[in-house]
Amino acid sequence: MRDQSRLPTSPGFWRSPLRGTWFTSVLGLVLLVGVTVLFVTGLVSYAAYNPDLSRVNDMTPDKGVLGFYLFAWPSNPVWLYRLTQGLHVTLGVTLIPVLLAKLWSVVPKLFTLPPARSVTHALERISLLLLVGGGLFEFTTGVLNVQLDYVFPGSFYPLHFYGAWVFFAAFVAHAALKTPTALRAVRHRLRDESELAAPRPDAPTVSRRGALGLVGGGSLLLFLTTVGQSLGGPFRRTALLAPHGTADPGGGPNGFQINKTAAYAGITAADTHEDNWRLVVTGRTGTVRLSRAQLLRLPLHSSSLPIACVEGWSTADQWWRGVRLRDLAALVGHDGDPPDVLVESLQRHGAFRRAALRANQVADGRSLLALYVNGEELSPDHGHPARIIVPAAPGVLNTKWVARLTFEDL
Repeated sequence: MRDQSRLPTSPGFWRSPLRGTWFTSVLGLVLLVGVTVLFVTGLVSYAAYNPDLSRVNDMTPDKGVLGFYLFAWPSNPVWLYRLTQGLHVTLGVTLIPVLLAKLWSVVPKLFTLPPARSVTHALERISLLLLVGGGLFEFTTGVLNVQLDYVFPGSFYPLHFYGAWVFFAAFVAHAALKTPTALRAVRHRLRDESELAAPRPDAPTVSRRGALGLVGGGSLLLFLTTVGQSLGGPFRRTALLAPHGTADPGGGPNGFQINKTAAYAGITAADTHEDNWRLVVTGRTGTVRLSRAQLLRLPLHSSSLPIACVEGWSTADQWWRGVRLRDLAALVGHDGDPPDVLVESLQRHGAFRRAALRANQVADGRSLLALYVNGEELSPDHGHPARIIVPAAPGVLNTKWVARLTFEDL
């Protein structure tokens, strides 16, 4: 007769002495806090894109009630998005060992038979599948996005957005059922581990506390090799696992991080040559066309601002100089309180070649159509002849190679 203990559906198949209520509960409580922070910062990131301004900013079609808009994204403090998205990405990477250890600790329950003992048990099993599948999907797509490795089908934004709601709904249901038990187990170190403990465990080679220490050490290592991309400065050299980690690329005033080069975006020297390029500004009183030389004759202002991106990386503060957006709005009849603005790039293809900014962002005196950075003209890769720079905005809203500004209520 076949030995049933060789099948994962048999309790005897699982022999590790580490599995148990206390071990799983500690990991679960860490995830309870961590995943909640991830979900909140994810919603904050969604709000930072100003999705209600214009359909060009909304990458989550047919979202319905799931896409409720939290608040008008502020332009102060300037490091706000750098903080919230840096926390989101760094914490997500740091929690990977905890998530994997938690899944390992409960994997025997995924193979228990019968698959459903009652309607309630069936619903619990379905929610567990959504929880495990959703968690793996969210963490995997998040890591691939950070690594700029878009091997998944479709756009990252709707995949991660809808996946987050599925995962978090299952997570909330699971937490409501299991948190009281987890708290009791950790507080009183419960020994009733019939559901999770192996009936015939092998001899232990490490204690449960030691296993938790190993998980914590893995998380600490990932934290130390990731967080530097958000901190910038000398810490960037520690971000060994981040594509925008280590030293700043290139040298000189334009030697700081980029995502898209001019070549990647299809921007040629002819597109940006001073004889060909004109900025088209449209508003209440009509349209004006401005050459770079004409822009330089307007009042110029300076702002010290970072760039922070959805992948979690950010630059140190750079010194930008150019024309204030609110002054360009005034040129086309919007004196006083300027409206929203639709920004269009010379870039012909790809996401966010068109982006919208809120009126409060336009009105901020630090929001510029930048012509210089750190005392020199913008390089082609940093958006020459002109780019947007706005405090606290996601990097993709700081449009490069700007061709047109349309000031209106969006």
